[in-house]
Amino acid sequence: MTVLVTGGAGYIGSHMVLALVDAGEKVVVLDNLSNGFRWAVHPAAELIVGDVSDQDLVERIVKARGIESIAHFAAKIVVPESVADPLGYYLANTVKTRALFAAAVAAGVKHVIFSSTAAVYGTPEHNPVREDARPHPESPYGTSKLMSELMLADAAKAHGLAYVVLRYFNVAGADPDGRSGQSTPNATHLIKVCCEAVLGLRPGVSVFGTDFPTADGTGVRDYIQVSDLVAAHLDALRHLRKGGGNLTLNCGYGRGYSVLEVIEMVKRVSGVDFPVTLGPRRPGDPAAIVAGADRIRGEIGWRPKFDDLTTIVGQALAWERIQAARRAA
Repeated sequence: MTVLVTGGAGYIGSHMVLALVDAGEKVVVLDNLSNGFRWAVHPAAELIVGDVSDQDLVERIVKARGIESIAHFAAKIVVPESVADPLGYYLANTVKTRALFAAAVAAGVKHVIFSSTAAVYGTPEHNPVREDARPHPESPYGTSKLMSELMLADAAKAHGLAYVVLRYFNVAGADPDGRSGQSTPNATHLIKVCCEAVLGLRPGVSVFGTDFPTADGTGVRDYIQVSDLVAAHLDALRHLRKGGGNLTLNCGYGRGYSVLEVIEMVKRVSGVDFPVTLGPRRPGDPAAIVAGADRIRGEIGWRPKFDDLTTIVGQALAWERIQAARRAA
């Protein structure tokens, strides 16, 4: 049974491909390479350069390769950018996802694993936030993902699709074997930004918001290691293949760190100091969001291996050094 991974040349998608290949699965990657890289795709996987909105292409791929399951990662993911360009985000994350789902239904796909986000919750009333909390996205990014969740649920009822929606918290770290990591130029992920500052690739780190109602005034997030995240996708795939029901699950550890705590951790792990600039909040950023992480363990048996911020930072630093060596070669 072949798995189609959309966005499989990107950060999280490439790790999913690694995990599937390691598990002996046949993998086809569909990526337009707008944010992904050919070199990031495992050589055992087939890469097809194209867009998920091309319904004819998706149908041909599914039918020709006997694909039964789709893991959908392709998306735009930067919250402030979505505030500035909402229509671009609704196109990339909602309109194109609708086209993918239509092609999946037409071609007889059985299972869909959908990459969603904790941004659907906005600023939750309670932390940790559970999956049954009322969604209240505060950015077009979060709204675009919530709309896709609703589309998937409705399509499943009408056409018999089986699905798992995984709501990501803050993804960080890299493949423990150094095969892939966060490589997007000008990425906004805090840990990556800090690691680039360690290596002198950035002049320093900007903190957006110091007056949040948190212990130190900076935003608090739940950081999940990328290999643990994709392990949840494999657990979700096994669940669906066994005939399990449709699920919506948080992907996080249930513990939060503030922006300043993360910065200090990167400084400690690296042994390098770097400038930190304090600034105002960005639109769309909640004060704090931490995953209620019990359901994912109970429903699909997920057991994380890298639930340690020191480890996550160390992996991210190691990947940045690999990237620097590649650029210098």
